[in-house]
Amino acid sequence: MTPLRVAVVGSGPAGFYAAGHLLASDLPVEVDMIERLPTPWGLVRLGVAPDHPNIKAVSRAFEKISAQPGFRFFGNVELGRDVTHEELTRIYDAVIYAVGAQTDRQLGIPGEELPGSWAATEFVAWYNGHPDFQAIPFDLNTERVVVVGAGNVALDVARMLALAPGELAPTDTTDQAIAAINDSPLREIVLLARRGPAQAAFTTPELKEMGELADADVIVDAADLEGAIGTDTNSERNLEVLRQYAAREPAGKRRAVVFRFCVSPVEIRGADRVEEIEIVHNELVDGGARAVPTDRHETIECGLVFRSVGYLGVGLPGVPFDEAKCVIPNDRGRVEPGLYAAGWIKRGPTGVIGTNKKDATETVEQLLEDARAGLLHRDSDERLESLLEERGAEAVMYGGWEAIDLEERTRGEPHGRPRIKLCSWEELLAAARG
Repeated sequence: MTPLRVAVVGSGPAGFYAAGHLLASDLPVEVDMIERLPTPWGLVRLGVAPDHPNIKAVSRAFEKISAQPGFRFFGNVELGRDVTHEELTRIYDAVIYAVGAQTDRQLGIPGEELPGSWAATEFVAWYNGHPDFQAIPFDLNTERVVVVGAGNVALDVARMLALAPGELAPTDTTDQAIAAINDSPLREIVLLARRGPAQAAFTTPELKEMGELADADVIVDAADLEGAIGTDTNSERNLEVLRQYAAREPAGKRRAVVFRFCVSPVEIRGADRVEEIEIVHNELVDGGARAVPTDRHETIECGLVFRSVGYLGVGLPGVPFDEAKCVIPNDRGRVEPGLYAAGWIKRGPTGVIGTNKKDATETVEQLLEDARAGLLHRDSDERLESLLEERGAEAVMYGGWEAIDLEERTRGEPHGRPRIKLCSWEELLAAARG
């Protein structure tokens, strides 16, 4: 039986879980994974906080999938530049898009464009060594940073800024970021949440971690917690943790993380860069479902603002896209027979890494159903590698990624670090060639 040939575009968790489920099916399948970067794993490599090595350990499962017969990795291959959607649908029986949500939501307030106002995603990519973000001039020479958002990414940014040198040292944070965080005169990181403590989207383990930092106090105003009632188990646990923080006396540590609830930014101000942010106090209505601004305003002096108010999917050339929902329109992952979506580009930016396993499985089941019904076919026996060769495109195969991986681990080992990342396209491609 001729193997089913499937292209998976995107090498994050959704892409790998889709590949794994395909290769474990009762049909013979070949999977080619296509990734714009020379490195796989998506947000596991470039989005998970470096002080969370246990979360990054999921990559071991991806390594096992990569070792299976029928799997190939094509890094440094970009849709629209090196290969088109039309070509993929011609040379594969099916294409799964698992490209995540590649941009961030804006606050939509005056002054958002000022130097010193950044998306949290840009900062996360910078300290994690994403080659596209290393030239950003993050200036941490300020005593106060404001982080807008009440989810785990906002917590990650606040925690990374609050880490003591001894906590940063054993991580794979880039050397540039370690130096900037350690040398910063930063005293206070203020987290702004639009709604109340019961509505915050933090997960409890991440919230608890904030109180275990070596050299940072956590400050919560007990008045913000009055009358707050948990909406589910996570919310109830969060409130418990926040009450513990509110009862603590600050110990005068080097830095402080300050939680502010029921406040929204209305304007960022400064002459040539961020100098202050104006916030409005909100009232909760509809049982906490909505936050309505009051006439109480306040100004917070700060040198940096990070917005962490959600991700957005981005359309791909030639691929159907729902502009309103910022996803590829689909039914349980099926766009049409032969075309599928998995992960955030399928459902929107929700859930944790593990959520992608169930999500990708659902998508692959639609694909296999279509294959069994005889609805999948390819129009050409041409191979991706010959098409890329014609174009002079330099694909990084899995062996190239293993060379990068070895180089990074070797660099990190003498320093007791899991790896010291190669952070530029030139370094990454040079290591892959080696």
